[in-house]
This record gives sequence, structure tokens and C-alpha cells, in this order.
Amino acid sequence: MSSKILIIGAGGQIGSELTTALREKYGTDSVIASDINDRNTKMVNSGPFEIINAMDYDAIKASIIANNIDTVYLMAAMLSATGEKHPEKAWDLNMNSLFHVLNLAKDGLLKKVFWPSSIAVFGPTTPRHNTPQHTICEPTTVYGITKQVGERWCEYYFKRYGVDVRSVRYPGIISYKTLPGGGTTDYAVEIYHKAITDGEYTSFLSEDTELPMMFMDDAINATLKLMEAPSNNIKIRSSYNLSAISFTPSEIAASITKEFPNFKINYNPDFRQAIADSWPASIDDSAARADWNWEHQYDLTQMTLEMLKNLIIKYNSNRELSS
Repeated sequence: MSSKILIIGAGGQIGSELTTALREKYGTDSVIASDINDRNTKMVNSGPFEIINAMDYDAIKASIIANNIDTVYLMAAMLSATGEKHPEKAWDLNMNSLFHVLNLAKDGLLKKVFWPSSIAVFGPTTPRHNTPQHTICEPTTVYGITKQVGERWCEYYFKRYGVDVRSVRYPGIISYKTLPGGGTTDYAVEIYHKAITDGEYTSFLSEDTELPMMFMDDAINATLKLMEAPSNNIKIRSSYNLSAISFTPSEIAASITKEFPNFKINYNPDFRQAIADSWPASIDDSAARADWNWEHQYDLTQMTLEMLKNLIIKYNSNRELSS
């Protein structure tokens, strides 16, 4: 696919696992990971790494030229819950980083760009169930606004300048390898950790709040599949709907209780409830399935088993190291 790949924001929840997957597929030396800091030591030590601020156009350009990069995955972003606390910073980071990469591609320095969008582009006026690919998008969060505007710019740069930019609207992503990064769907990761450490969890969303979710392995596979598809197959240049499973906090708790019968869940909705209420409950991703043969592998039961199994191993390993 590419001679060299640069991942911007490689230390984040999706970025760190995407880095691993790309290195396994294309070779460690072919994938340059970058982030604003080097706190993710496992990712930093796993291959070539550079400190790059996603807001720094000159630093991104210099890395692309020095490393013979032709594909960029722009994973740096301020997510929904954090973005509501810092709206101007969220706008600056999410929009200017995208402009930097799109302009570098427009100027011929890149052949291909991946930029993730989100279900946050939707709002309370969007059809809530089986949300169509093309529908009303009136987001109510800063994060959602930046993603909606970003989608329009991606399509514009493709139509106006021929930039090969590709995108998916990620649902909530669930992983045992990395901690959540300030999103409204974070509860669906936190709940597994608390099931093991405390046997109890207090959800910041109400028990019947249904949201689209996806196991990390499926999210990574979708990203790779989209980027490997022939350009002619990519019919949507704004962002593809992407879906796997939808569930509520009470349903995920029930799946955990099957393995941990004494697990208890409590509910104390906070400001994130209003954000979740503005998002879809389920997504129609038939366009992605038709255009580039997307299909998910994990349902709720399979995901819960994988999360609990691997988190138990992780916590037991940490205890052994500290003893």
C-alpha cells in the first residue's frame, strides 16, 4: 500500500493499537509513530517514534519529507467530553491538524490520508435508529461540530484537488489494551475494569441509554480494510457510517454478570448523558459493507469474554510486578 506511513496521535486509544497493526502488516521500520509526548512507553519503544505536535505544520511536513512518507493516519483529536470543557482548544486541534494534512496532500507530498470521524456528527434531529449514511447532521457538541465540518472539508479536498482522503464514523470503541481518552462512551471500557477491581461500577449514563459500540479489533480491521480498498471502490469521501453492535449500560452489565454473578451496577448520569441522548442508538453501515466489504466479527458476548479474560491477565501481571 505504501512505502512509509506516519501516524499522528499514535499514543491515543485507537492510535496505539493501529500502530501495532500497521507495523505487523507493513513492517516496523515502515511505520513512523508520532505524538505530542512520549508517555506511551510501550508504543514509543516498539519502533520508530517522533515527538510531533499535530498543530505544527512545519514539523509534520519535515517528518514527511525526511522519512519519505506517502500515507498519513491523523488520529490526534480532543474527544467529546473533554471538548465540552475546552471548546476553543478542541476546535483548534481538531480542525487545524486536519487542514495541515489535507494541504500537504494537496501539494503532492502525500498519496493517501486517513482521518477518523465519529457518530458525534449526528444530533437530536437525526433519525435515532438505523441512522442512514446520508441524513440530518446537527451535532450539539464541539467535537461533533469539528467532525461534521471535517467531513465536508475531506469531501471538498477530494473533489477540488483529488486528495485521496478516507474516513469512517467510529462508534464507541472498546479495548482492554488502552484506557479511554475522554469520550462519552468511556463507560463501556471503565465498567470492565471496575468489574475486576471493585466488583461494582457506577455508570455516568442511564441504564437504558443505547449507543453504537465496537470492539477495538473490529475498528482496526475496518480502518485497514478501508485504506487497502481500490480508490474506485471508495464512493463516499466525507465519512462512512461504521457499525457493529449496540447496547445499553444495563445490557453490558448483564453480560458481565454471566461471568461475575456478584457484579453490581449503579447509575448516576452526569453531563455526558445529554451528549449520549443526542447520538444514534444504531447505525446503518450498508454503504461500507457494499463498497469495501466491511463486516464485524464481535458481538456483545464475545467482546465481554475477551475484555474480562485479557484484563484479568493484565491485572494479575501488574500485581506480580509490584509484589
